[in-house]
Amino acid sequence: MDRFQIRLARPEDLPVLYALLLELAEYEKLLDTVKLTEENFGKALFESPSMIEAILADMEDESVGFALFYPVFPTFLGRAGMYLEDIFVRPACRGLGIGKKLLSTVTRISRDRGLGRVDWAVLDWNEPAQKFYRSLGARPKEGWTVYQLVGDAMESVANEGTDLSTAR
Repeated sequence: MDRFQIRLARPEDLPVLYALLLELAEYEKLLDTVKLTEENFGKALFESPSMIEAILADMEDESVGFALFYPVFPTFLGRAGMYLEDIFVRPACRGLGIGKKLLSTVTRISRDRGLGRVDWAVLDWNEPAQKFYRSLGARPKEGWTVYQLVGDAMESVANEGTDLSTAR
């Protein structure tokens, strides 16, 4: 039997989920970019309609890891998929199979819902994560680079768009 259990996150888990998310941001050297508050994280997770889902890994009486995911629609595939936004296991608990169980649980949820694939991004420098994912049979999406519009660049591009807010 596993020394840990995977379960769906509940509203009372919000403080520990938020703390784990901040630990992930610190590990990824992105803590200074976090704008998310515990309050709007809770709204996204637990208010209807929920924008995201989360599962937790518990070891004894402590949550030591999580995965955060949401559905996407890859148009060329022609059916919905799942995007794994974040997966994190506290460093002291790595090597116990927790990360693999979190990923396999997200994959099982996806398969059971009839979804066609699971996608995620990995930081270029995170060689341990890349090695782990390759060991499971995952491969990088060759020929693709992820781009983002944020802050002033997003504002500038958005200002060039058509306002459709009254179209509904």
